[in-house]
Amino acid sequence: MLALVVNPVAGVGGPAGLAGSDGVGVQRDAAARGGVARAAARAAAALRVVADAHPQAEILTAAGSMGEDAVRAAGLVARVVYAPIDADTTDAADTTAAVRTVWEAGATLVLFAGGDGTARDVAAAFSRDEASTASAEPAALGIPSGVKMYSPVFAISPRAAGALAAAWLSDPLPLHEQEVLDIDEEQLRRAHVEPRLFGMLPVPYRPGRTQARKAATPAGEHAAVVAAARAAASLFCPGVRYLLGPGGTMAELARQLGVVGTPLGVDVVLDGRVVRAGASERELREEISRGSAKAVVTVIGGQGFLLGRGNQQLSADIIRALGPDPLIVVAPEQKLIDLQGRPLLVDTGDAEVDAALAGFVRVITGASSASIYPVVAPEAAATRPHNTPITEGALHAT
Repeated sequence: MLALVVNPVAGVGGPAGLAGSDGVGVQRDAAARGGVARAAARAAAALRVVADAHPQAEILTAAGSMGEDAVRAAGLVARVVYAPIDADTTDAADTTAAVRTVWEAGATLVLFAGGDGTARDVAAAFSRDEASTASAEPAALGIPSGVKMYSPVFAISPRAAGALAAAWLSDPLPLHEQEVLDIDEEQLRRAHVEPRLFGMLPVPYRPGRTQARKAATPAGEHAAVVAAARAAASLFCPGVRYLLGPGGTMAELARQLGVVGTPLGVDVVLDGRVVRAGASERELREEISRGSAKAVVTVIGGQGFLLGRGNQQLSADIIRALGPDPLIVVAPEQKLIDLQGRPLLVDTGDAEVDAALAGFVRVITGASSASIYPVVAPEAAATRPHNTPITEGALHAT
């Protein structure tokens, strides 16, 4: 039986440029900077795929914003088995208790909407000592809704999660034990990134539907990162606002431009100076309205995401506002090689924008080199038959 647990505040810090959503203070700041929680909408998007295949499915869930609302929005039947004490201020303990309750009620697959922090809470619930009356441990699958998602326990998009869940109800899929990784958000905001292992989860597996673990750029690749960043910097034009995304390659690009970048934020650079540091989605929109602009992003190592993981400030609305050809992509070639033929991915939360970005993109890899690499929009690809490969692509050096 399928279950759903939603972390209602997951992802609220992303569009606000806060590199996470943990803590009441951060959530308050995020709201003030225009951040909007998106977990419920993404959970409903996943369940609509389930509803298409199994319109009579009943979903075990928690009350209100912790799952019930998303189930009903998808047109499915909600069986509420957990209710938080205070529906307006749910926390990690509620997530753990809700997962444990749906497990005891007979769930065989628990969908959870959130990020790495939510995955930690789910893993904490899978304790036989704490839930001795439960049957065999259920499978778990994340609907990507947080800011940072380093763990390979998430589907590559909400619709991909829904496709896996629908397939599970027809015929349970093979399970892979996957790592639950997370980092301390306060350290993250100081650019101190050291993911730690917090547990393992049994995740349904189908090639191309679940994301890989984020991989760091090897120290030996520093020269290649410098070369790629230097090449990108040489392309910057006067009078154009460049929206520099997060990541080590972007930090090197900032250094090449002679500016100090915000750790893991999005900065706006115009004519060799930072005109907006650590910008929120709302602030980026203001900057774009003032003149020509482009977003500059790198590839998330191991995963291949360009948008939708750690740079939610570069939202669908922002990409749309940038107009045709909105992205400059910069990455050392080894990042592309390490994808082993898997495509780059975009997950802005808007299928139309994602589809417009799909196809091929030029990736600046060095002073006189670039690669034309395929980009896939999982929200569109998730509707393909399950035996249609979406993981293969060509790599062309130029």
